[in-house]
Amino acid sequence: MKQVEAVIEQVQKGDREQYACIVEIFQQPIYRYCCRLLGNRQDAEDAVQDILVKAYQSIRGYKPEVSFSAWLYRIAGNHCLNLLRRRRLQRHILRIFRPETVAASAEQQMEARLFSPALELALMQLSLEERNILVLRVFEELTFQEMGHILNSSPNALHKRMERIKRKVREFMQIEEGISWNEPESIVSTKI
Repeated sequence: MKQVEAVIEQVQKGDREQYACIVEIFQQPIYRYCCRLLGNRQDAEDAVQDILVKAYQSIRGYKPEVSFSAWLYRIAGNHCLNLLRRRRLQRHILRIFRPETVAASAEQQMEARLFSPALELALMQLSLEERNILVLRVFEELTFQEMGHILNSSPNALHKRMERIKRKVREFMQIEEGISWNEPESIVSTKI
């Protein structure tokens, strides 16, 4: 990633054209991350554009104490969490003023079919921060060290939180699907 750091130095010195290299390298990974967090491709596409503009506007403040990737994911994570908070507030306001059900678009219906309903319900039970941790670890396949730089937390704390998040998702999915993974000890097979 020394190439990236060299390109960033060029951009910080005023060579705007070099930022296209940054966009080319990071646009798809940031899009996947946003898509997983936001659950909607169109919102993710819009978010990526906003994030890359924010990163460009703030690039003079970037210092290579953490990787550029971690710095960019932090911007992306904060942006997506703010969008999700706004979306939740908008839905709440809509319910107050317009309680009838709003029909889902064809794209939303297709996306709903692509994901397991039980998993989606389980993920919705997580806080925005928990969902962010899950997406970074599972879908983006980042190490706890990388996540620590992005989320400004220790890798050990993130590891412990990830274990709790996995338990929460498993427990909720068991409840939703009516599956009992742990049989009671009182059940004993008997031979007649």
